[in-house]
Amino acid sequence: MMNYIKSENYRLLRKKNLYVTISICFFLITAAAFVLYLSQKADANFSYATSLFLYSNVISSGILILIVAFLFNLALTGKDHRLIKQSISFGISRDTIFWSKLAITLSYFLMICSIGLALTIGLGELLLASEPQSVSHLLIASFNMLPIILSGFFLIHTMKMLGLGDIYVIISLFLIYVLSGDLLRLIPDSMSGISELYKYVPSTLLTENLMNYINHNPQFDDRMWLVGIVMSIIFLIIGATRFAKINID
Repeated sequence: MMNYIKSENYRLLRKKNLYVTISICFFLITAAAFVLYLSQKADANFSYATSLFLYSNVISSGILILIVAFLFNLALTGKDHRLIKQSISFGISRDTIFWSKLAITLSYFLMICSIGLALTIGLGELLLASEPQSVSHLLIASFNMLPIILSGFFLIHTMKMLGLGDIYVIISLFLIYVLSGDLLRLIPDSMSGISELYKYVPSTLLTENLMNYINHNPQFDDRMWLVGIVMSIIFLIIGATRFAKINID
């Protein structure tokens, strides 16, 4: 397994698109901070040049973070999917392939997210008006988001390893992580057991997490961890089980 991981890691690091994605992410973070900073310099009454506003953009960017996760996962599960058949013919087990690709892409994704968060905090504290406890509140809200974002990463990995098209992955992400709460609110109140589910779906939890941060009241939300963990387990079990049985063309 270690040899396969090393091989996949080598291939990942040679992906130029991955470096482009990372560069764009860091550029957008830096640009956002400097736009706020320069806007405040140009207009002393500009009220959004604060660390709170910059950090709130991080907390509200769940779907954008998942798109980045999609691009990271795509590096080893996109066009290279055709190489899986070759790996299997060389005697590499499907479990090794599934979990190795996941471990490698997830590790780099988390590392880039950590660097991006540190960059955001550094720019926010250096360039913008810092508000009391804005950093600690950001860390709490980010910690709440972590299991939901990870569940999205596992969903992406599962769908791509099963050979599903990119458009289906993107639609699934938007339905689950952006629209799920609004869709469940359409269920009549008479179906109380089902209609109440909207409080526990990812889109609702992410929105509440953002509002708590904006209102200076972020708290550890065990619902986000419970939902994220349950979804992650379900996605990974489905992915590993189905991948072990599907035909690789």
